Amino acid sequence: MAAIIEAETQWHKGEEEMHSWLRIPQRDNPTSPYLSPYAARLLVLSPLLAIGTLDAKDRPWTTIWGGEAGFSQPVAQSVIGIKATVDRTYDPVLQTLLGNKADGEVVREEGAGRMVSGLATDLESRNRVKLAGRMIAGALSATEADVGEVQLVVKIEQSLGNCPKYMNRKHIYPHMPHPTLVSDSLILPKAALDLIEKADLFFISSSNHESDMDTNHRGGPQGFVRVMSNDEHGLTLVYPEYSGNRLYQTLGNLRTTPRAGITFPGFDTGDVLYITGTTEVLAGKDASDLIAHTNLAVKIKVDAVRFVSDGLGFRGREGERSPYNPPVRFLSSESKNAVTKNNKQVMAKLISKTLITPTIGRFRFHIADPEQASKWKPGQYVALSFADELDTGYSHMRDDDPKSLNDDFLRTFTVSSRQDILDGHDQFEITIRKVGPVTNFLFKHNPRAELSVPLQGFGGEFFIQQGEGEKVSFIAGGVGITPLLAQFHDLDLMRLNFYWTLRAEDLAFANDVFERVPGLAESTKLFVTGKNPHMTDAWKKLTTSGARLERRRIQKDDVFDDHADRWYMCTGQSLKNSVLEWMGGKTVIYEDFNY
Repeated sequence: MAAIIEAETQWHKGEEEMHSWLRIPQRDNPTSPYLSPYAARLLVLSPLLAIGTLDAKDRPWTTIWGGEAGFSQPVAQSVIGIKATVDRTYDPVLQTLLGNKADGEVVREEGAGRMVSGLATDLESRNRVKLAGRMIAGALSATEADVGEVQLVVKIEQSLGNCPKYMNRKHIYPHMPHPTLVSDSLILPKAALDLIEKADLFFISSSNHESDMDTNHRGGPQGFVRVMSNDEHGLTLVYPEYSGNRLYQTLGNLRTTPRAGITFPGFDTGDVLYITGTTEVLAGKDASDLIAHTNLAVKIKVDAVRFVSDGLGFRGREGERSPYNPPVRFLSSESKNAVTKNNKQVMAKLISKTLITPTIGRFRFHIADPEQASKWKPGQYVALSFADELDTGYSHMRDDDPKSLNDDFLRTFTVSSRQDILDGHDQFEITIRKVGPVTNFLFKHNPRAELSVPLQGFGGEFFIQQGEGEKVSFIAGGVGITPLLAQFHDLDLMRLNFYWTLRAEDLAFANDVFERVPGLAESTKLFVTGKNPHMTDAWKKLTTSGARLERRRIQKDDVFDDHADRWYMCTGQSLKNSVLEWMGGKTVIYEDFNY
């Protein structure tokens, strides 16, 4: 949170650097230099308070106290009091503020007092307010083994309300902790990694040297924090910075003092992971080269860690997730996102489109400079950028289309053709379903109106292998057939078992595929769901195609007795999970829809 350093400026040097770096228009700092009435009211209503401070080595740490509303509240003008049940043994913030005292002795601060920052949080109503100030006094009384009651008094010097943008609702209720230190090793155990993987929020504290502190929240979809390394070379985490209010108070601190204290709470278990580390703020190409679809990211090289089981004085029941959460953005080192970048910008021009059904279409593109485009193989996907066509610029909140705020309009589509069967080696096709702003745009676009978009590159390795005499089975859901369309020429279709699930309204797509791929129908068992298709022309045509037709969902018995040498799958998440369970340990190579 920004301190008022000089009369002529309300921002400190790091914040000004962030604003200049990211070309943010000048504006006043909205921070109040006291506990505002709004902040005081929300503090009382909040069942959680994340608290940050600096240890003896000037490393920031963050903790989370609370369990029910009213445990923290104003006690005098711009002074708050906190009373909470805490882990008195392993909580790094508590140890820093009060040492190992557990006899009720009052610890009084001398002079200005130790810096303390906080974030009062009500996840149920998706409200939060930032606080910063100085510790006045505190005391800790032991109540049982490793558990105590803390009382803390803090003079508030700054407060600022924040938006609910990426806050995922949770109902918080009190719980008596029973803390146990599981690990303080920089190689995290699996349970700690699982906590990060399922986390849809964390709390982060930072400082501007020794003059100011800030504690805030970062939220997103589960898994939005990625583990870059966790081995003998160290522990490194990366997370994307989503579009926010553009104050950049946390990142401004990290520019001047690249250290952060981060805490991951386990709301269902009470487990908690405390880390402190050295940070690096990445923007533009540096960010996107590290983590997909990201223009701003933070990398944390962890210096110290504590993983404590059942260390929190509360639990939380999951509620509605924020509508602003974008999809998980994977590291570029993770295979889901590996894209071979072009050496220079190459454009792909839309030259034809065929609408097969109202929601499924085939689009052909011409590569303007194929010599500069990265080489690709059937089974890969192409990354195309539609930002120039669809990006409408910055907006803080957009409730009519919340996901657009973090949309860089970069999309990856499986290539559904191969180079040597088209008119030339400079063209490729994608076969896609209309599901969002980019695909909606393509479906509406008239190819006669020229459209050229940047081709970012090709990636993926979903290659269907079939040795001589081998039997291959492939399971697809809807347009999940696209990898097969690109590779069928290299397969012996007589030794292919193709299981395909399709909605009744998309039966014309099946007829289109069987016409384009002679011999595939005879190898196909088609499962049709949705409205009754029997009276449609598409159904009548399918009955003569040679495919086996089923008016139901695919089931375990359909694949259980199939003893294929190799299994492949491209489906949605739900069907994928079911199939992997049915396979009972068989190796299944699969592609996801969430590149």
